[in-house]
Amino acid sequence: MFGNLFEEEEEGGFSSTPSKGRVTKGGDEPPPPRGRSNLCGIKNQGGTCYLNSLLQTLLFTPEFREELFSLGPEELGHLEDKEKPGAKVRVIPLELQRLFARLLLVDQQSASTADLTDSFGWNSSEGTNQHDVQELNRILFSALEHSLVGTSGSSFIHSLYHGTIVNSIVCKECGNVSQRQEDFLDLTVCVCGMSSLEEALWNMFVEEELFEGNNLYRCAQCNKLVTAAKSAKMRKLPPFMTMSLLRFSFDFAKCERYKETGRYSFPLTINLRPFCEQTDGDDSDYSYELFSVIIHKGGCYGGHYHVYIRDIDHLGQWEPPEVKVCEPKLQEDDPLSVLTIIIAQEPSKSVLLDQLGQKLMDKIGSSWSKKFRKHYGPIGKVCLVCDTLIFLYMFDHSDSLVKFTIFSLFFSCIHWFDLNDSTVTSIRESDIEKQFQGKESAYMLFYRKTQLHRPSEAVNNPQYKVPPHLIQMAQEENSRVQQKREEFEASNNTVELHLHLAPSYRLENGALQTVSKEQNGSTALSFDRRKTVGDLRLAIYQMQELWEGDMALTVAKSLPAGLHLYNTLTDDGVSLYSAGIHTNTDLFVWNGRECLKAMLEAVGLDGKTLCTMFIFFQWNIAGSCILSFSNIQHFPVVKFLLLGSCWHLRRLDWCEEVGEVCMCKFSISS
Repeated sequence: MFGNLFEEEEEGGFSSTPSKGRVTKGGDEPPPPRGRSNLCGIKNQGGTCYLNSLLQTLLFTPEFREELFSLGPEELGHLEDKEKPGAKVRVIPLELQRLFARLLLVDQQSASTADLTDSFGWNSSEGTNQHDVQELNRILFSALEHSLVGTSGSSFIHSLYHGTIVNSIVCKECGNVSQRQEDFLDLTVCVCGMSSLEEALWNMFVEEELFEGNNLYRCAQCNKLVTAAKSAKMRKLPPFMTMSLLRFSFDFAKCERYKETGRYSFPLTINLRPFCEQTDGDDSDYSYELFSVIIHKGGCYGGHYHVYIRDIDHLGQWEPPEVKVCEPKLQEDDPLSVLTIIIAQEPSKSVLLDQLGQKLMDKIGSSWSKKFRKHYGPIGKVCLVCDTLIFLYMFDHSDSLVKFTIFSLFFSCIHWFDLNDSTVTSIRESDIEKQFQGKESAYMLFYRKTQLHRPSEAVNNPQYKVPPHLIQMAQEENSRVQQKREEFEASNNTVELHLHLAPSYRLENGALQTVSKEQNGSTALSFDRRKTVGDLRLAIYQMQELWEGDMALTVAKSLPAGLHLYNTLTDDGVSLYSAGIHTNTDLFVWNGRECLKAMLEAVGLDGKTLCTMFIFFQWNIAGSCILSFSNIQHFPVVKFLLLGSCWHLRRLDWCEEVGEVCMCKFSISS
């Protein structure tokens, strides 16, 4: 559709292939929710980063999306009718509406443009070929205008982006002026040989081109070749000014294309009055502010696009990137210099006020009162401002402490994001200067008139002007994706547990054996490992309706000699995940007292043997203790048998082979 201008590079960080996700048990993984920015990215279909960057720019042009949303089904039709004979369905604006609604309202990390590109008539190869974003901008606008013919939105592209330029040629002999007007939706601005956007505009609209010597102009009024001056001025300025930087050039000497990577600056705000034909209006009629920068990374035969966008309506959650404060030279007579260095050297970039005085003393060898109080007042009341950094004192009502911290005033009201396909991150406005030059540099600039103000109800309100049927669509998609996430998480957090109930076991040869050889003695239980040990205990209670008394859960392990016990789960508040319980874990279920007592009484051995057997219960093959010996006193039989006795413990393996002496000696007394 657009021609094969570029192909997406797969090296140097330009690959658009999605990264591999985590391994799952099965089934399709639901889309992850939005990230910390609370903004939705756009999936790359293989080489559609140029499309994604342009679509995000249009989405964050509030006037564009609101004009698009104002077109209802009565004018655009319904997508479900597009296959019906004779149905008038304007597919491109409808799909664009749905995509914008998803980007604004559906809780997912990134949205797909597959339905929109299908409406363009793209085949599978179009999505993997990268094209030029300026060309796409023009063709998309043309396709929208064509699709909206006969609707109330037939002229909204024209009203937002259309401007005019008047080209004039003035005869130097008779003064005759010949003029020709041309329309534009975007301006192509020269980069080669220019240092800035202002210089390029001055060259386009202020400097005159002379026809002289061998290049004379034929004047219609003089009817002969004459000296003349050619110039151009902007006659009509649109609300939104799009400027495409002509970074790709052709070297005729080498017969090859190349990319201009030299420094080329552009302002955050610009006044176009010097470049206009009529200049009798207010400054606000000519003043524009930057709100989007589409960036190309790579060379002239391949690369990657992403976009810096100003969040005009504050739809995202902006977080200041990590601020690296360069330590200035210490000037001991300047309190701002001293405080800046003290705070900058702290990892948290903040200092409690009651510690600040001591730190100042350590830094300069003098107290605040002696050094600065006379001229600056108490340290607790000072508020020092320097350029974009401000020291503020804030009260924490919980402990009445005062904390100094560094804030950037530059970040207070201007929020910029880097939208790079599926990834959205907060950036500083100062980061825009990084795109002045290099292989990664600005390619298209989008300015809006400063006199365009947003209503207060649009701020922090992604539903503003979105039609009710699209809000409902987004809500239904959110419900479906939330259900998928819950099912997916439940599936991936479900562990299979093997419960070994105490009544089904007896003690034999120092290990737990099933009472019946025909039964394996275990009961299967599927359980969510995000739930707590207490939840598991309750679930087992409900399974075992006849269970009476307390219930102890001890991690067990089936070994050739029988079931061996390990640690007991005692904290009902921790999750199974935190307790180290995984799938196929064996758990011995008993009452914590009567089970062991009954086992000891059942064998009818003397005290020494009983103690030996108890030691076997306490030490597993790895030598880790199952029950602390302070708990022995809670077992009446053991306490009675061990009163006044002193024992040395030895480790026993699963074959009852006596191992080394354990380095603990204890006695139990009354």
